Amino acid sequence: MKKSIYPFLLLTLLLLVSCKSKKRMVATLPRLVLNTDSIVADTSNVIAGLFAPDHSQLKDLNVSKGRKRRAKKNKSSADAYKSEDWVLRGTKITSSEVDVSSVYSGVDRVVKYDFTHRDVPEAFEGFRIAFISDLHYKSLLKEKGLNDLVRLLIAQKADVLLMGGDYQEGCEYVDPLFSALARVKTPMGTYGVMGNNDYERCHDEIIRTMKHYGMHPLEHEVDTLRKDGQQIIIAGVRNPFDLGQNGKSPTLALSPRDFVIMLVHTPDYVEDVSVVNTDLALAGHTHGGQVCVFGIAPVLNSNYGTRFLTGLACNSAKIPLIVTNGIGTSQLPIRIGAPAEVIMITLHRLKE
Repeated sequence: MKKSIYPFLLLTLLLLVSCKSKKRMVATLPRLVLNTDSIVADTSNVIAGLFAPDHSQLKDLNVSKGRKRRAKKNKSSADAYKSEDWVLRGTKITSSEVDVSSVYSGVDRVVKYDFTHRDVPEAFEGFRIAFISDLHYKSLLKEKGLNDLVRLLIAQKADVLLMGGDYQEGCEYVDPLFSALARVKTPMGTYGVMGNNDYERCHDEIIRTMKHYGMHPLEHEVDTLRKDGQQIIIAGVRNPFDLGQNGKSPTLALSPRDFVIMLVHTPDYVEDVSVVNTDLALAGHTHGGQVCVFGIAPVLNSNYGTRFLTGLACNSAKIPLIVTNGIGTSQLPIRIGAPAEVIMITLHRLKE
């Protein structure tokens, strides 16, 4: 009887070892991301103080002692990427958020990032960037929500407005949408890229309408924002799902000395191709999962699972990426655990 048990025990042990090995093989790389479904009122949270290899910044990550001990015990290949090493030397990023749902319909919160980088020109100290994406007008975002979004953007007093695509749920909504957004006046104007919805329908109409209202569509193009004789560069990616045509990043021809912001619809592009010379990438497309219960999103619009789901992340080249939940919805007009949001980024020059 005992002899017959031994093969069963051996087989069970082998299966356990195999499962553990597979788990390590498919483990996604860690990311620097603020994953809070609850909305708080302007409480500053340091996401990363990242002057590698200064490990003293770990205290700002609010990691419990228990989690530190577990990380030491479980040294898989994914664990080898320490969070403080993810962003290149000379970058510091902090984040806070403000609940605005009681004042503006259609938007739940404003997520604020202070982005400190050594390549930010002195003239752009305190420069404010508003970033919106995935309006999907008219899905969950209807006319009142659009007007409230415009009011909110005007109140933010941004220096430039950037848009990440997936603007509409029908060509008849293109002109009303951009007519409303044109009321947002910024010193440096409005720039946008197209999303997958916009390549499926209304693409040419969207381009014409944006230009009609004085906006700047960037289809594998770069534009320069100038201030007091200094500059930063906005690079926009055309159809990031077609790597055969667009697999060469528009940032490759830029100088590493420039401060470059890449605007792209899907965060996967930042991992799929080389985006060298990019200092900060902005993307949408994921909707933050749109429906996210207990931290689990049944539908993920990324080939990298939850790695680029929402908030602050980095690609394998340690280039920081901010992924917004967006504002509208696709398929079903419902959001759970993925608040509709506007991103505000304030640039600062690193003083070493």
